[in-house]
Amino acid sequence: MKDVPFSATQIQYVTSFEKLVSTPFHGNTNAICWKRELTGNFSEIISKIELNENIAELNKEDLQKLQLSEQGQLAREILLNDLDLLKAHGASPTLNVIGSYDRDEDYPFFPTDVYSFHVDRSPIPTDTFLCTYYGEPSEILPNAQAEQKVLVPEIRNELRKLYDGPDDGFESFLSEHFFVLHYRAKPHAQPISLGLGNLWKLATDHPGSKVPPCIHRAPKEKMGEKRLLLIC
Repeated sequence: MKDVPFSATQIQYVTSFEKLVSTPFHGNTNAICWKRELTGNFSEIISKIELNENIAELNKEDLQKLQLSEQGQLAREILLNDLDLLKAHGASPTLNVIGSYDRDEDYPFFPTDVYSFHVDRSPIPTDTFLCTYYGEPSEILPNAQAEQKVLVPEIRNELRKLYDGPDDGFESFLSEHFFVLHYRAKPHAQPISLGLGNLWKLATDHPGSKVPPCIHRAPKEKMGEKRLLLIC
């Protein structure tokens, strides 16, 4: 797996939040990265959060109540600043401590959970922003190194077995159940790690988009290690 310095035509790097939100996607570029080296102890923040379920959401009030060391306070200020920047931009960021995501067990041959390479879809023009502060980072897959799963003959045949409607409704079935959003890596594909601390803007599948949506997935977590992720 390549780390973030990997050079790919679909990735553009910027040096500030202002450039991140103002730089448009173009050509094959569908991922823009504000590359950062962050200071502070993000693991301390995770250690203060009781995880009763797989995922716990942190809001600003939760963060401000935490009793933290100096390094923990530095990490908190970064989190609060990122939340404020995105909210001021009109986004609705969510900060999560993640033990694991739910697995899709409905279709064993075709899981549609976030561990599968997928694209985000929206009925209105919007982008996906995300940053991993601690734990395993998310990954993207170059579009040229991916194939849509519903176009793979053996997978398509299995999906047809699930469908019991008229032939002209099969494509709608695939879309309504989100199968069309999922991809698999071609042989010798090289997923790209989004790294820690970098704030990314990823293209989504929406009306009027001029670039292909960015294919990405959540990583498989290390045993016993939580992730700290901002996403919107």
